[in-house]
Parts: sequence; structure tokens; C-alpha cells
Amino acid sequence: MAQAVILVGGEGTRLRPLTSRQPKPVITLVDRPFMTYMLQWLRGHGVDDVIFSCGFEPVKVEEALGDGSSMGMRLRYVREPTPRGTAGALKYVDEQIPLDARFLMLNGDVLTDVDVGAQIAQHERTGAVGTLGLVAVEDPSAYGLVLCDADHAVTGFLEKPAPNQLVGIDRYLISAGIYVLQRAVLDLIPAGQNVSIEREVWPRLVGQGLAGAVADGAYWMDIGTPERYLQGTFDILEGNVRTEVLDALGAGFMAVAGDVQAHGRIVPPAHVGAGCTIAEGAHVGSLVVLGAGVTVGPGARVERAVVLDGATIGAGCEVTDCIVGPRTRIEKGAIVRGGAVIGEDVLVGEGNVLTAGIKVFPGTELPPGAIKF
Repeated sequence: MAQAVILVGGEGTRLRPLTSRQPKPVITLVDRPFMTYMLQWLRGHGVDDVIFSCGFEPVKVEEALGDGSSMGMRLRYVREPTPRGTAGALKYVDEQIPLDARFLMLNGDVLTDVDVGAQIAQHERTGAVGTLGLVAVEDPSAYGLVLCDADHAVTGFLEKPAPNQLVGIDRYLISAGIYVLQRAVLDLIPAGQNVSIEREVWPRLVGQGLAGAVADGAYWMDIGTPERYLQGTFDILEGNVRTEVLDALGAGFMAVAGDVQAHGRIVPPAHVGAGCTIAEGAHVGSLVVLGAGVTVGPGARVERAVVLDGATIGAGCEVTDCIVGPRTRIEKGAIVRGGAVIGEDVLVGEGNVLTAGIKVFPGTELPPGAIKF
């Protein structure tokens, strides 16, 4: 049995309004809850026992993911009584981790196909106390860098470094939020306190058995903002990240449910859910996800966009480079583009123009012509 602890305590504030009513682990990514991708990836590397350390809306997380039996896994859920930071959340589940165990700890907002089996193998080969999964980035300014020597030992950290701090560093490595740990790491975390594993635990382990494992050539993305959510969607559709969705898309990079009424044009890559209707003269794709029961009206154009379950796109609408929430109605001739994010159960009246990253929160009603952004 291989065990993992996944931290899903955050409220996903950067992803609002998608996360205004739903916790981030269960928002839909293409055709399934986001967390399902991580579980399927872990299962592919032999992990069959997962403990979720929950904070925000834990009941919804458990309802969406269940007990794991459908995936051949065991899923358990533990709720932090108060926010305790990344290390504090891990400490709270220590009774669920067997003595002398080796286990995985993961941040619950990552889409990846990293070979975590290789990371585990390095950890065991080197006898490390903890092995941090690392990925290389071109621009390190928004991240904390992890510094390693030639033998993979972690030698230090640089938090969002200034240009003068990068002199002599030929490769910018950041934490992928994937850790292989010995249970002894839990002894460094005081119980019942708010503790950051990144700021308070890892520095104490430098020179004491903390290693880094670089995942060259792997896909990795933190799906924490609308921009990254969209990019992650596109990468799944194009096969840039290895997921089970690619099997459904097939060689033509298109999956259309059997009961879809498609009178307009669908251009791959695209994923069109059950019960959708695409009217005559409508154009869907490329890089589009339509959830179940979506209606696209005559002459409407949907490109580089996600339109979630039960939404309606009216005649002549332009919906591009944006996210439209479940059951939202965009009426005739309205324009939604440029990174706009529309929450669930929104009414966008005729003649509105929503662009430039505007966010419309759930339940909002915009009268005709109310916004021309």
C-alpha cells in the first residue's frame, strides 16, 4: 500500500467566482472534478490510500469524490478545526500515518504528469528524510527557488529572488508541491499550531537529509487562477499533459457525446458533453469545452472557452477566451471575451460586452446593455 496526504484546505480565492460556491478540488475541469486528475495520476504510480486534509467545504469535497472505491483507492477525509498552515495540516493527520512509514504529501491544486515513481525511487536510493519534487521554470520572479548541489541535496531557498540574487544560478528550480517524506518529519512539527512546511520545516532540514528530485520534461501547472484554469483545459485538450481525457478525445482530439444535436460546426480540439445543442450557423472550437446540456444559439461563436453544465449561449453571441459558469444565460448578441469569468446562475442581457478579465459573481443579473467593458 502506498499512501498520500493531499492538502485541500484553501478557499480558492484566486479562482473566484468559479469557487464562490464550490471548493477548488471539485470544480469541473473538462469533464470531471479537478481533483480526479490528481487521484488518477497517483493511482497510476501505485498510490491506493489517500487522506485529504480539508478546510473549506469539506462535505462537498467528500460528496464529489466519495470513498475512492470506483477508482480502486481508499479515500479518507480529515477536517482541520482551524487553519494550521501546510505543516500544521499535515501534523493533524499524523495518527493516520503508520510508524516508520514513507508517504507522499501533495498540494491539492496541481495538474501534472510528473513521474512520481522516479522521485520515490531516488528518495529510497539516497536515504533522504524528505525529497522535494522540483520543476524548472524560465522566469523565477514569482516563485521561491530551491537550490541544490550536484548530489541533489537541497542547499537553500530563495523567496521570489531579485535579479542580483540569480547570478551564478544556471537553472531555476521551484517546488512542485510533491513531497516524499519519512514519518520522522512529523516530529519537527509542533501540534495544534499554524506552521508552514515551506518556511519553517524545510530550512531546518537543509544539510539533514533534504533532497530535490528534478522532473525534466514533465507537465506541471498550479491551477490556481482563471488564466491557468483555461490554460490547463487547453493543455488537456491538446494532449500536452497526459490524462485519461486524451483517451476519450482520440486521434481526432474531439469527444462529442452521442446525443448531441450538432447543426453547426465543431472544430477540434473540443469536448462536447451529453445533451448539448449547437444550432445552425453556430461555430464551436477550437479549444472549447461544453459541459452537459449546454445550448449554443444560431450564429453564435465559441472559441478558446469553457462553458459549463446547463449554460445557454444566445444567438449571435461571441464567447471567446473566457469561462462561463453552470446554468448561466448569455442572451442574444452579448460578447464575453478577454479572460472574463462568469459565475453560475448569471443572466447576461443583450448587448452587454464583458471583457478585460471582468468577474461576474453567481446569481448576478445584468440588464440589456448594462456593461460595455
